[in-house]
Amino acid sequence: MSAGPVVVLAGGVGAARFLRGLVQVVPPDDLVVIGNTGDDMWWHGLYIAPDLDTVTYWLAGVADEVRGWGLRGDTFTAQSAFARLTAESWFQLGDRDLATHLYRTGRLNAGVPLHQVTSELAERLGVRARILPMSDEPVETRLKTDAGDLHFQEYFVRERWQPVVHEIYWTGIEVARPAPGIAEAVAAARAILIAPSNPAISIGPILRVPGMRGLLTAARSRTVAISPLIQGRAVKGPTVELMRAEGIRPDAVGVAQLYRDIAAGFVLDAADAALAPVIASMGYRIAIRPTMLDDIGAAREVAAAALDVLRQPAAA
Repeated sequence: MSAGPVVVLAGGVGAARFLRGLVQVVPPDDLVVIGNTGDDMWWHGLYIAPDLDTVTYWLAGVADEVRGWGLRGDTFTAQSAFARLTAESWFQLGDRDLATHLYRTGRLNAGVPLHQVTSELAERLGVRARILPMSDEPVETRLKTDAGDLHFQEYFVRERWQPVVHEIYWTGIEVARPAPGIAEAVAAARAILIAPSNPAISIGPILRVPGMRGLLTAARSRTVAISPLIQGRAVKGPTVELMRAEGIRPDAVGVAQLYRDIAAGFVLDAADAALAPVIASMGYRIAIRPTMLDDIGAAREVAAAALDVLRQPAAA
């Protein structure tokens, strides 16, 4: 495999668990992570970037790996005090986590672009990988549901993803552009990996940034996607429900169909081995592994398999 970075499209805890294994087989200095920002929101005057922070915390080794989000051992004294002041306290922020949001908000208000602030936060936490937001421009993932028009965080956290979703759309996406550094990283990459994240609302917003899909299409021969589903079920969260809302078949075949123009390799779970011939018929090179990533060893094996796929002969 040629020199150059390994680029990862990432969003959510699934991506963070995958990255924990990837850094066992790729030097962290060689990694460039492109993070979803569609989940970002302003919350009582603070700019919150859940997916960027989750990836940063996991790579820094300070994440609360049981909850999946936030900082290990964090306290919630400020959150408790805030709950006494307003009913709008459903989004949980730990005391030490608040420092991240305060720093980011101050820098953004001073005119520093999001990609630079993200880099500063990662550096201060000792992360050697380069973490980039998908765009510096604000993009918001919104859902039309039985409970009304909701920001993704309202649907996911406040409503506990119970409302039926009829449509997913994005505000700001038309004027967004790939963040500085993304085009160069993709062009130079020796491998590009699409993490096992929700295709609809974690990877989907990244691919919808104008110009992003073109960059990835040009690098298709170096790109591998990892399915986030096992026998048509998500490890956790509303992946299946949101894939259905987008009209995507909710199994590994549906994921493969979604990425077929930008990926040449595909990793699916051993329980879905029967689907491999259908996926291979789309032109994919295939790897089959156990893809439950709660164990760091399993994450390492999936990461290694994704890179090994690129060494296979190209599909006919």
